[in-house]
Amino acid sequence: MPDLGKFLKRCDEVRAKIELMESPLIVNHYDADGLAAGGLVAKALRKMGKKFEVLTTRKFGEEEIQKLKGRREIILADLGGGQLDFVEKLDANIAIIDHHQTRESKILQTNPHLFGFDGGSELSAAGCAYFVFREVDPSLVKLGIVGAMADMQFPLIGLNRRMLEEGVKNGHVVVSKDLTLFGRVSRPLVWFLQYCTEPYLPGLTGRQAHCAQFFEELGIEVKDAEGKWRKYYELPREEKVKAVSGLAAYLYSKGVDEPAIRSLVGETYNFPDEVQGTELSDANEFSTVLNACGRHDKPEVGVGVCLGDAAAVQEAQSLLLLHRRQLRAAVEFASEAVEDFGAFHFLDGRSVIDDGIIGVVAGMLYSSAISRDKPILALALNEEKQVKVSGRATKKLCENGVNLGKMLSKATEGIGAGGGHNIAAGAQVEPGRVNEFLLRAGSLI
Repeated sequence: MPDLGKFLKRCDEVRAKIELMESPLIVNHYDADGLAAGGLVAKALRKMGKKFEVLTTRKFGEEEIQKLKGRREIILADLGGGQLDFVEKLDANIAIIDHHQTRESKILQTNPHLFGFDGGSELSAAGCAYFVFREVDPSLVKLGIVGAMADMQFPLIGLNRRMLEEGVKNGHVVVSKDLTLFGRVSRPLVWFLQYCTEPYLPGLTGRQAHCAQFFEELGIEVKDAEGKWRKYYELPREEKVKAVSGLAAYLYSKGVDEPAIRSLVGETYNFPDEVQGTELSDANEFSTVLNACGRHDKPEVGVGVCLGDAAAVQEAQSLLLLHRRQLRAAVEFASEAVEDFGAFHFLDGRSVIDDGIIGVVAGMLYSSAISRDKPILALALNEEKQVKVSGRATKKLCENGVNLGKMLSKATEGIGAGGGHNIAAGAQVEPGRVNEFLLRAGSLI
């Protein structure tokens, strides 16, 4: 049974341990939740008046552990829980803030899994970090919610819901029910649809003229009386309703599945103390900004965004444009290339799709190109030409017993390494053993 009291007590113990550190190294994962978690810890340490360094990494194994030898104080954020065998070899003062499947250890760690909560759906690493440092700065709740959105943990339930309620109570978060697509706050109407990739909008994504025609047929002006481009969040309620219902009908006519269409509307989270109309004022858009930074090898920019650095915010917006362009091209390729392998969908994106976005692309296919009755495994090559595997599933599949983290761990025994959450996981496989891996994966699923 979940034990909230013990979880919160452990968070306090981790904070107390960190308060005694003099100049820790923060090591965090490169994805959006990892950057939100690392940025949150950095922001808390800055508030506490401590010196710190930040190191962001794509993977965390024996090689990365070797680089940490000699460090006296280390805080692992969105890392460590699934790599305890490596971490326990370090001779250092270590605190772990993570949400991946784990076990108890001699190293002090706070992790929802240890207290009966699901780290795959109820709390991200950034959310876990919020509960560690919420007494230092209640406004850190924003980054906690950004982390949840980044890891697709919506609707917010469990510890995420508790975190949200605290944010609303403290005035740092405003909750509404609205369209959830990226760009509803920051982009002009036409670009809002043209650059939409989550979900992929067949016939609209990447097609400016078609998007303009879509609004014209709905009778929604894309510019105001002064010639200024209108944004979705600025529309009056009746036009918002017209846009949402029109978009749902359009997608239905294009064969997009009903769960993806229903997901168009949901809770949205606004941060009133951020500049309104910018990406950072909306939790979903904030998470996409961080994702762009990490996926394009600029994690330091993402951490800078979390810390409120104006130059970092400006650079992140440029990375976001690049990220959306790459995603559009990748989804168009993937929609044609994905195959049905019986037990799972399979996408071979080697040498075509960047390994930094292969997982995002795999997840996006559920809204446009594949059925939701089986997981998807997607392959890409990293910079060292090693085979990277990204696995994605749906919540219903996980409720029925699918656990991609455990599956990839078993399927790669002796031929690579893998792990992660039940709904989203990753692995590396030796180049010559891919077929063996796929046979194992099919059998295990």
